[in-house]
Amino acid sequence: MAASLRVRDQHIAVFGGSGSGKTVLVSSFYGATQEPAFTKEGLFHVIADDTGQGHRLRQIYLGMKNDAKTPAANRFAAVPYSFTIKLKDPGDAKAAKSRPFDALRLVWHDYPGEWFEQEPSSETEATRRVDTFRSLLRSDVAMVLVDGQKLLDYAGDEEKYLKSLFGDLRDGLLRLKDELLDDGERLKEFPRVWIIALSKADLHPELHAHGFQDLLIQKAAGDVAALRDVITDLVQFPEALSLGEDFLLLSSAKFEPERIEVTKRVGLDLILPVASILPLQRLVQWSQHFEVPRRLLDHFADNAEAIALVLVTAKSFRDVIGKIPKVGPLLASALPMLAQAAQLSRSRIEAVNATARAKHDNLAAVLSQFQLDLERGEEDGTFVKSNK
Repeated sequence: MAASLRVRDQHIAVFGGSGSGKTVLVSSFYGATQEPAFTKEGLFHVIADDTGQGHRLRQIYLGMKNDAKTPAANRFAAVPYSFTIKLKDPGDAKAAKSRPFDALRLVWHDYPGEWFEQEPSSETEATRRVDTFRSLLRSDVAMVLVDGQKLLDYAGDEEKYLKSLFGDLRDGLLRLKDELLDDGERLKEFPRVWIIALSKADLHPELHAHGFQDLLIQKAAGDVAALRDVITDLVQFPEALSLGEDFLLLSSAKFEPERIEVTKRVGLDLILPVASILPLQRLVQWSQHFEVPRRLLDHFADNAEAIALVLVTAKSFRDVIGKIPKVGPLLASALPMLAQAAQLSRSRIEAVNATARAKHDNLAAVLSQFQLDLERGEEDGTFVKSNK
């Protein structure tokens, strides 16, 4: 009997107002991974854990691709989407057994924007909101979507829209606060990295991620700070919290009259790297600056040590890495693998990736490619990453 697949879950929570494009984004993300070019050339398959859900997402994607048709609004639907990232070639049995895991599972939590914009209509709905939010507390990364169409609608007066967006999110969290806290105790487990992402970025072809960052700082710095204050009151050790420091451009396609070019996507190839590698990098940064309590580390970044272990200890390319000094008082004693993996230089990551591919060490190849993808996102103006 074949050994069962050892899967590590990575969770991402996505917040956005009504019509901000969350369903289109996840449909385009999944649909692109089912195209023949991806399935032929990539190192891994992306498999929808719920087959029916996968069919619905692909149906939306094909409707855009073939008929220039966008989906109807999916109001008040709090739907988690689960995808398993499975290697095409797991390698020989001995090497596979030595790995800490075999596959990653991305769980995309969609929290309805209407729930932050409107009061619950019943006690049942109020309970559902709390239960839904609790389900996404495991997420290491949260994305707040800024609707690119709304920015156009409010051109020259963007602060009105942004104040409403961040204010609704802030007030919604305040309303949930008493139900979320554990007997009044602040939360250990809560999204620690909050990325502000521009959805429908195709409507702003002249805007790069740094320009988007500047717009948010100019028009909504106070509103972002107020949201951060609310989240700070929810979590233990709020020093390990990043909000308003990372910015991402996202577009599911290029939309034209009677035509949708699904191959012209922006930022969707960074979803997996952001969910898996960014929390690892951020945990290292925090541990360099703060004495993070060991009891909280496991709640800050799921699977960080396991991912680091894959990146720095695989025999097939251990010689590439060399000897890298450990950094940070906590990491030197507790998480040396994490520190080494997060501090690999660009040239070392490229060498790790090339050697892993040559040796068919595909898990290491995929994770090192994710590191390179994040750097490429910064270089091409799609992503701005905090360096704190």
